[in-house]
Amino acid sequence: MPWNPSDRLLTAKPEVRTGMVAIRLEEPRDAAEIRDLLEACFPGYGEADLVDALRSDGDVVLSLSAEDEGVVVGYIAFSRLRVEGEDGSAQAVALAPLAVYTEYQQQGIATRLVREGHACLAAMGETLSLVLGEPNYYSRFGYSHRRAAYFESEYQSPYLMALSFGAAPWEGRLVYPQAFAALDDAALQADDRV
Repeated sequence: MPWNPSDRLLTAKPEVRTGMVAIRLEEPRDAAEIRDLLEACFPGYGEADLVDALRSDGDVVLSLSAEDEGVVVGYIAFSRLRVEGEDGSAQAVALAPLAVYTEYQQQGIATRLVREGHACLAAMGETLSLVLGEPNYYSRFGYSHRRAAYFESEYQSPYLMALSFGAAPWEGRLVYPQAFAALDDAALQADDRV
């Protein structure tokens, strides 16, 4: 069902609660709260529109919500990415986006989302994850530009980083889902708000 701006609650940010934040798989009922979160954490609607398009196109491989007393306060998504090389095509995932409400930052929620996501991906048999983000932040999870340096990509820069969970290609052309085409370069270069 398409999102209608008139359906939004005027209070997009939840009040900070004191309960234990739970990390769980995204559920269909989370969509509106995730959209509110992404709109609060990123300028414009780019990231929120990206997630909606990835969902509708069937390109989400894994998405997790961080929930505090029934309210989604954090989110991470991994979408299907292809690596095309001379020997054929291999599958990988792209981490985007990662967001946590400002009021819940500095509590380890983003770290838990990333680590839980990686554990799930490894258990699912995924072998390679790429991210376009702040090197100082994502390097602490094992992502490095060195691991992504030989991939051909319109996003090739020091901000493009990769992490392997197993045997995975070191080179080839990265093919992102169609939904990424809607994001402009400025949005892709922006730091994640975690």
